[in-house]
Amino acid sequence: MLRLSMVVKNEEHRYLKRVLESALRYIDDAVIIDDASDDGTAALCREILKGIPHRIIENRVSKFQNEWELRTQQWDETVKDDPDWMLFLDADEIFEESFAEGVKALTEQEEYYLYSFRLYDFWDEAHYREDALWQAHQFYRPFLLRYAKGFPYEFKKSSQHCGRMPSNVFQQPNALSDYRVKHYGWAREDDRLAKYNRYMALDPNGADGSLLQYLSILDKEPALIKWEE
Repeated sequence: MLRLSMVVKNEEHRYLKRVLESALRYIDDAVIIDDASDDGTAALCREILKGIPHRIIENRVSKFQNEWELRTQQWDETVKDDPDWMLFLDADEIFEESFAEGVKALTEQEEYYLYSFRLYDFWDEAHYREDALWQAHQFYRPFLLRYAKGFPYEFKKSSQHCGRMPSNVFQQPNALSDYRVKHYGWAREDDRLAKYNRYMALDPNGADGSLLQYLSILDKEPALIKWEE
């Protein structure tokens, strides 16, 4: 059994519909935290997920400015009934097409508890960015986790970049997968500007990230590479 776990906020008119429709091909149920959206995000989730078991938890007050608190809430709700496997996606992330057929083999094996994947930062619908400051896809990050009841999971207490799952998950047997994730969070100019403004407001000195990368968000001619499935 594979559970989708997400945090969403004001995603009705962005990529959420595409993300959920893609995930429906391989998930069994879903747990979603709606972090005080003031649009139709929660209703959209219910409409798309109506054919499978799901829970939508709606925060009345946003926890967005303190990511570790929000991610801890997401975790607690996701593991409340001791799930089997959990897939942690953000509302702008879509696995490549072949993942829908291949994920079953990952979750049916008995050796590993965690899989990490490469994430590609799309700068438009068909190209991802690659330069000295944008190399996320050169590294692997955790998305898919088998729940181990009794394991002392812990989150990094950081207002930004705390991680989508507990920081100590790599203490469990883990492996790398060649399946890739398409990240559309940078693909629109207005989204890039909004993220730039948020990072500069919350982390103006780059203490939780990279100030140079924050500034490079506004580059006029970034180096882009065409995506190939």
